[in-house]
Parts: sequence; C-alpha cells; structure tokens
Amino acid sequence: MQFTASTVSLTVDDVTASQEFFTAHLGYTLQHAADGFASLTRPDAVGIVLLARGIQVLPPEQRDQHASGLILAFTLASGLQEQEERLRDAGVEITMPLRQEPWGERLFQVTDPNKVIVQFVEWVTPHTA
Repeated sequence: MQFTASTVSLTVDDVTASQEFFTAHLGYTLQHAADGFASLTRPDAVGIVLLARGIQVLPPEQRDQHASGLILAFTLASGLQEQEERLRDAGVEITMPLRQEPWGERLFQVTDPNKVIVQFVEWVTPHTA
C-alpha cells in the first residue's frame, strides 16, 4: 500500500470561519470549496477538509457530529515561542500557554472559531531527574 497524501476531515458548524483561521494564521491554502465544504493544503503538513455539520455527503450517523475531543497537533523544528508570540500578536487567543513537560515536549494550544484545538509542539532535551 502506498499513500499519496494524508488528510484530516473536520465536521464544523462554520466552514468559512475555520477556513479563514487556517489560511490566515497557519499558512494553509484553499484548494477546493463548495457550499459546506473546503479543502485546505499546505506542502509540509496534513491536508484539512472542512465539512459543515449536517452535510448530506456524510452517512446519516455522522452528519451531526462535531470535531470535538480532537487535538490537531503540528510539530515544529524550532521557533515555538516565536510562533506563540506571532499568533498572540495577530489576535489569536492562546488557550493553553507555552509550557514544557518533563519528557521534553514544549507546547502551546490555540482554538479555532469552531472549537477545534490546534496544538504546536517542539521537542527539546528532557529535564533530568
């Protein structure tokens, strides 16, 4: 089996709001759009498909679900603190401030207008006991 791409599909209440968030703040590009649908791409990250809650293309049991309980995480090679500052300066609410875990994970989170949690991670040398 050979994959050609990876995409995460998120069911949201307001496709346009999430589309604008991901394109304005995270460097995604709109690839395709239709009523209740948007496909976003970025060459160095997973693709994102946004579907309006209730859209008929989904099976009936999935139509009213919402992208909750999901954390969309992006790992950065460096510059995590600068990205947190950039997003804050752009008016994005930081919903979990930058912190470092003992196992070497530095991270912070923002939340898009549809309550999709986006986490940014940078790995560093862990604290020693």
